[in-house]
Amino acid sequence: MDLARLWDVTTATAGSAARPNFGNRHHPRLKVPERPLELYEFELCPYCRIAREALSALSLDPVIFPCPKGGTRFRLRVKADGGRLLFPFLRDPNTGIAMYESADIAAYLFREYGDGHVPWFLRRRAFAVSTSMLSSALRPHRGGYAVQSRLPEQLLVLYSYEGSPFCRIAREALCELELPYQLRNVPRGSPDRPGFVAISGKMQVPYLVDSNTGVQMFESDEIRRYLYDTYAEERAR
Repeated sequence: MDLARLWDVTTATAGSAARPNFGNRHHPRLKVPERPLELYEFELCPYCRIAREALSALSLDPVIFPCPKGGTRFRLRVKADGGRLLFPFLRDPNTGIAMYESADIAAYLFREYGDGHVPWFLRRRAFAVSTSMLSSALRPHRGGYAVQSRLPEQLLVLYSYEGSPFCRIAREALCELELPYQLRNVPRGSPDRPGFVAISGKMQVPYLVDSNTGVQMFESDEIRRYLYDTYAEERAR
């Protein structure tokens, strides 16, 4: 492992440790939405992390619309739909609900799709925000700012769960490039893991599926390199 990769993995791991792998275990899910939820967010945002943790804990599979700073694809859609340029922003086409605020989003998700009980790591607001801010501070150079890219015709699919530092590296690249994608959460204990293993051949995340090119791949570093080589219009890494 070269020094750049070592630093990448070390800081991502430290960032996950700041929110000690919250979102990596499945909690009771009583129903599955018929249509995918939509989450507008960006990886560096500490409040967005809290919303993603709730989705991961329930093994829900939203479509992610990345909204990094300087992005032009989806940020203005949030302001037009919700009236404010604020993240995260959740839309549920199954109920017509649209909402800001990570705590409200977590409460809604567990009420609508779980057993109504919000886990303590999401419910204790001051703790959730402070530790999530620390997690963001450990990787301030990733997942926050847009890189010019071309938009694929079909959604990418990323199998992931929030507590994994390697998944974070893959999500950061998708965010920076403003590539919308279907996030398929497969935390520990998820009832969706067997279906994922049937597709991928083993239980390992992140796992990217790009139906635009036929590519299916593991390994966060390779995923990031592939995304930039395939979709970036700049050569930044």
